[in-house]
Formats: sequence, structure tokens, C-alpha cells
Amino acid sequence: MCGRYASARKRIELLEEFSVQRDAVTESLQPDYNVAPTKPVYAVVERAASADPEQPGPVADHEPVLRELRVMRWGLVPFWAKDPKIGSRMINARAETVADKPAFRRAFAKRRCLLPADGYYEWQAQPGAAKQPVYISPLDGRSLAFAGLYELWRDPVVASDDPDAWLWTTTVITTSAPDELGVIHDRMPMIIDPDRWADWLDPVSGDPADLRTLLLPAAASGLQVYPVSTLVNAVRNNGPQLIRPLAGPLAGPAAAPAAAGARPRFAGKASNGDDGAQPLF
Repeated sequence: MCGRYASARKRIELLEEFSVQRDAVTESLQPDYNVAPTKPVYAVVERAASADPEQPGPVADHEPVLRELRVMRWGLVPFWAKDPKIGSRMINARAETVADKPAFRRAFAKRRCLLPADGYYEWQAQPGAAKQPVYISPLDGRSLAFAGLYELWRDPVVASDDPDAWLWTTTVITTSAPDELGVIHDRMPMIIDPDRWADWLDPVSGDPADLRTLLLPAAASGLQVYPVSTLVNAVRNNGPQLIRPLAGPLAGPAAAPAAAGARPRFAGKASNGDDGAQPLF
């Protein structure tokens, strides 16, 4: 699953890295090394060039679109929800069922996004000891682009001309982790490579069969894995110290960076959840 991640890049860096054409962020987010469900996060989308930044709207065939950076709340609230609190249970969507689940299928067809991340956390079961948090990030230092979906929920008690009339929310798509990472956890975020960003974001392409071809099996090449402090277990803790590799011996088996194709040295079965994170939906 994906229940915590780090997103510390500056807004200007994301605008450049993701070739954003329209900046819809009204106030920059602070660097966050402990992104948790219900927090605001950066998201990259493609929307009609004529679209109102604060309003929903379909994109017609052949209508010009712009790549846009905006802020959303992590935890998708379906358009039909009666209460936005449901979003806290919809932080992840399974790649295997995302096209069919009522909460996600409309967003999968028309509202796909990329969620920039520096890396993400998982919790590894340790024989005879507490779970050990580990940090998984790109070896080359570039951003990970999580495959995401987004929705807009209309707050019925807010006037239509109020900027808060629409709540923008998002979810991270997860997939089966390959063996190199599966020993840590059996699920991982779906990562979209740069050469597929345009196809994934295209709001006109809504054929589920075509879209499923973009959900390629996950690969561990190019990722590094190392243990980090248990400070990350508490959402109140934040800062770059959370992603620093642990020094000294571990309570359980030691870990080393997983270079391309290498198996990280972790023992034990993959855990079914992580400390302090939401259950997989």
C-alpha cells in the first residue's frame, strides 16, 4: 500500500520537472517529509485550456488542454458521497480493480493525475521486534510520479461562487510489488514513467482497455531502500531527519540500498499494513 510519503520539492521545481503550463496553486506547500492521509498534496493534471481553475468541466474531443499543477487533499471523495469524511478510507485504489469499483471508475476514465513524491515509506516486519520503517526512493534523485485519480466534490452548504464550493481530492493507485520490494510489503504505488505521462494524463482518452495498458507491472530497478528512524511513525514528526539512513546496527536484519535488480537484505514476510497508516482500500 502507500500510506506515507515524502514530498519536499519546491513548487518551482515541480513546475519545471513536470513541464507544467498552468500554475493553479494559490499558496505553496511547505516541504513535507511525512505526507499522511487527509493532508494537502501537489497533483499534476491536464484540463481544458478554457477551464475555470476552480470549477469542474469535461474536455471535448480536440479541445486544447494544459498541464496544470494544483493542490488536492489526499483521500478521494467520490462525487456521489454524502459526507467528505469517506475520503480518509480511500487513500489507495488497487490497479487490478480501479476501472470497476464505483468509487473510482469515473475518475479512472476521465480524471487521472500524477502525484509527485521524493520517496515513500513502508514498514518491514522484523522477527521478534517492532516493525522497521524503510524509505524507498529513486537512485537518480528525480521525483517519483505516482499514478493517481482525482475527483471534485460539491459542498452543498457552500455558495456556488465561493472558492471552497468544490473539494479537490485524490488517491494513489497501488499495484503488486516485485520480489525485490515484495519482501517488505506486497503492494507499492504505481509509478508512471516520464514517457507515459502524457498518455496517463490525457483527459479525453477514456477507454478502460487502453488505459489498462498504461498500468504496467511494477519494477524495482532504479530504486534504493534503507531503514529510517521510527520518528516517521508519528504524523506530528517532520523534517529531513525522517529520510536519513539509520546508523549503527538494527534490531533485525540489516538493509542496504537496492540498486537496479538487486534484492534488499530484509528477512521475514511482507506485512499487511503499516504503523499509523490507513488500511488499503
